[in-house]
Amino acid sequence: MRERLRRCALAGLVACLGVTAASAAEAATPAAWTPPAGLAQVALWPNGAPDAAQAAAPSESVTAVSAPGGHGYLAVANVSVPTLTIVPPKGVATDAAIIVFPGGGFSILAIDIEGTEICDWVTSRGITCVLVKYRVPGGNHYWNKDCNCHITPPVPFALQDAQRAIRLVRSRAGGLGVNPAKIGVIGFSAGGYLVAQTSNQLAPRYRAVDAVDQVSSRPDFAIALYPGHLCRAGGTLDPGLTVTAEAPPTFLLQAWDDPVDKICNSTVYARALDEAGVPAEVHLFASGGHAFGVRPSAQPVSAWPALVEQWLKGLKVL
Repeated sequence: MRERLRRCALAGLVACLGVTAASAAEAATPAAWTPPAGLAQVALWPNGAPDAAQAAAPSESVTAVSAPGGHGYLAVANVSVPTLTIVPPKGVATDAAIIVFPGGGFSILAIDIEGTEICDWVTSRGITCVLVKYRVPGGNHYWNKDCNCHITPPVPFALQDAQRAIRLVRSRAGGLGVNPAKIGVIGFSAGGYLVAQTSNQLAPRYRAVDAVDQVSSRPDFAIALYPGHLCRAGGTLDPGLTVTAEAPPTFLLQAWDDPVDKICNSTVYARALDEAGVPAEVHLFASGGHAFGVRPSAQPVSAWPALVEQWLKGLKVL
């Protein structure tokens, strides 16, 4: 099975998933993001993303953003063709998969520090990693600099892509060597909001396009690191998010000094999960800031991968 996974990743990923590859035009665009060598992007939607704007969208671009403390990252902007990149496990393969939602405020995607680098850690633990390049900007609740206000778009493109990604992976679990009951999600910052949404909004937010959309989009476990967009005015939970007992076991982690997303994003969601009877493990660190990914530092928060692994062992995922 492991050899089959390697063949899928290196040569036949598109055939294994039963979907079409991203267009040749997109792949040929020099500024568009491309995955590490040996991996391929797969289009999420067979005939283009739903509810797409009719006007020509700006071309996808990648920019290196510098940040203090070794937190620089690659920012992918203007994603109009959402994709998956599946990275096979290394060493002894498990039958679990983790789908990764990078952050970026629903304006850009921090594709390396909260994407490919996360997959490096995930696959090193024998877990299949699925990196989602979802639509930005404006694909979900976001801060608009022009009006100096938050905007919730009428159509949540990013959520549509996230739901479709889970369904697509589950529908092709056999070909990927994955147990369809061991498919989880991990998200960072804005991606953490997608984790909460996909955990609780189980009805599709788009019209079904094929048989894949008959498959459940509920993750079997959920991990949100320094999530945002959950805590609204007065320290209350996003009124558009109804937390139910169907939500999966959830792991939450945030730093008290996070300058971007306050800890109330984790605490209000944890309280809602508790009230719904859903088990949650919550870690709040005194310091650590925001957007630290898996990069090492002197901060205790850098130990979070080990905490997640122990939690996954307790869930019998590992």
